[in-house]
Amino acid sequence: MSDLDPLDAQIVAALQADARTSYSDIGDEIGLSAPAVKRRVDRLRSTGAIRGFTAVVDPAALGWTTEAFVELYCEGRTTPAQIRAAVAKFPEVVSASTVTGDADALLHVLARDIKHLERVVEQIAAERFVARTRSAIVMSSLLRRAEAGGLA
Repeated sequence: MSDLDPLDAQIVAALQADARTSYSDIGDEIGLSAPAVKRRVDRLRSTGAIRGFTAVVDPAALGWTTEAFVELYCEGRTTPAQIRAAVAKFPEVVSASTVTGDADALLHVLARDIKHLERVVEQIAAERFVARTRSAIVMSSLLRRAEAGGLA
């Protein structure tokens, strides 16, 4: 957040900690009025510094306890935008990244069980540009940090 002034950075940090925090509470914390905080949040949203607000849901609460990382190997000149458009259709894909190495992309997938995971991987593999996939099923999670995009 090096491009943000110190007050904007504090506002963003407060919203990252709890996006439901009131403008009044944020203002009390950083020494601004609630309307001043709202104006700054509106500006941060309009410039794209804040892209949105979301609920962080425990996948296990939804019954999605099977987890895997799926490497995508693409044919031809598949662009990152094409990969993103294709995998965004699957709610089970919780993140997707282009990567170095042999694979073109790495997907983080959550599913109810192995059958559900198998169905999702088959559907992804059926995308016209996918040459093949390779999956690694997570046995146990050793370390989880806060949301990757949530830098404070």
